[in-house]
Amino acid sequence: MPKILVIHGPNLNLLGKREPSIYGTFTIEDINNSIKRLADELGVEVSIRQSNHEGEIIDMIHDAGGYDALIINPAAYTHTSLAIRDAISAVDIPTIEVHISNIHKREDFRQKSLIAPVVSGQISGFGPDSYLLALRAAVTIINAEKGTS
Repeated sequence: MPKILVIHGPNLNLLGKREPSIYGTFTIEDINNSIKRLADELGVEVSIRQSNHEGEIIDMIHDAGGYDALIINPAAYTHTSLAIRDAISAVDIPTIEVHISNIHKREDFRQKSLIAPVVSGQISGFGPDSYLLALRAAVTIINAEKGTS
């Protein structure tokens, strides 16, 4: 069974309370439950983690060698972390960058992703469904690499 690691970055533990006009009223638990349900439908195993600390996120990425794909919402680190970018490059597994809001329609400093050039793709602006679209994309990539459909 394919294994996919999902990493939520900083402040995502505050979903439902934090800036609902931008991020909605759903919680991280709501997102995680939706991911797990879709993973069951798609026949993949998911591990879901969250951290507010850059070094912990880097360690999670370094330890992702046993996974077939990585889905990451680096949150604010998207725009600042060369270390997370380098960690993703180092593990060399298919990675999908996810954002709840459309970062390209937000403040100028949020429109540049340091992560995008080293991932398979970026999904942004679809609210919690961004994660589900990323999960489907990850499964498609895994199947293509294994030569299955």
